[in-house]
Amino acid sequence: MVDYESKLCQAIRRVKPSGIRKFFDISAEMEDVVSLSIGEPDFTTPEHIRNVGIESLKQGHTKYTANKGITELRECIAEYYCTHYDVPATGDETLVTVGGSEALDLALRVLVEPGDEVLIPEPCFVCYSPLTMMRDGVAVPLQTRVEDEFKLTPELLKSKITPKSKILLLAYPSNPTGGIMEKEDYEKLADIIIENDLLVISDEIYATLTYGGKHHFSIASLPGMKERTIIVNGFSKAYAMTGWRLGYAIAPLPIIKEMTKLHQYGIMSAPTTAQYAAIEALKNGDPDIVYMRDAYDKRRRFIVDAFNELGMTCFEPRGAFYCFPSIQISGMSSDEFCEQLIQRKHVAIIPGTAFGACGEGFARVSYCNSMENLEIAVERIAEFLSEIR
Repeated sequence: MVDYESKLCQAIRRVKPSGIRKFFDISAEMEDVVSLSIGEPDFTTPEHIRNVGIESLKQGHTKYTANKGITELRECIAEYYCTHYDVPATGDETLVTVGGSEALDLALRVLVEPGDEVLIPEPCFVCYSPLTMMRDGVAVPLQTRVEDEFKLTPELLKSKITPKSKILLLAYPSNPTGGIMEKEDYEKLADIIIENDLLVISDEIYATLTYGGKHHFSIASLPGMKERTIIVNGFSKAYAMTGWRLGYAIAPLPIIKEMTKLHQYGIMSAPTTAQYAAIEALKNGDPDIVYMRDAYDKRRRFIVDAFNELGMTCFEPRGAFYCFPSIQISGMSSDEFCEQLIQRKHVAIIPGTAFGACGEGFARVSYCNSMENLEIAVERIAEFLSEIR
């Protein structure tokens, strides 16, 4: 008999399964479930983008592309960041990847040595710590607070920096809280980052989804920051292209060269059809973003008001398509609340603890679902609260 425990990599054995997938799997085995657990737009990829992808197949574009991606696409990405976010990027500094997740993984794998510390504001997306651990790096949580609108404050950042600190991993707009960082917030951090010679990985996958007249600000646009920032983004959230699996990184040339080298060995190149569709998205997709963002905004306002009326105090998200209500009125832990809710009322949401220890007392709710399903979910949650009180 094979002793698999002795054969498996110890780092992966230390990684816990995704708290998001746990509830996704439970809901998949139930009938009549309203799932607000996954951050997947309920929109179909806009027709003009799909048509370009289809046309690329008809024209026989079915071979590998260059490892870094189609030149036109990389130049479109760079131009988009120049015009929309004031980041003077170039196509040479851009790498097209299989989703934003590959870009994150590549960045950490080429930068992190065993023992290096990666500073990660929490609550945060579930993959940051595991990817750091797989490089034998040390994930250092920076526990943000609802009182600070889940922003990273300079005081918190300073308190966690040590001689081993190497990377600050920023992710705004935030999954799971919907918090954002504005220009003045980043200006307070930039000097600290530069003084301590930190690199920044900035996950900006929700950059197009901001509300209330707010506009995404990239830390890479500040003086002295572009040369120490790796931007990660993609097409899944902005254009409802989750299944196309396409993302990208923008980074200083010495870093992007090493990321490309690793990408060559592990992936070869991103999906060809998706790359042609992405060119169309960048060139002509802004109206689609506005349409979908307006729909999310209506749902955002509905769900936040509903939770506040139920006594589940909810910070108003400024970006992405999640809210992070408090479940403390239930008297339960976050895990207990979400497990009982799905079992008794068939509504799937995610415990706040899936996104870090400071998520205790909260739950993540995705509102990129239909208004009808959101209304049903609120009714069931109201029933659940009345039954447990």
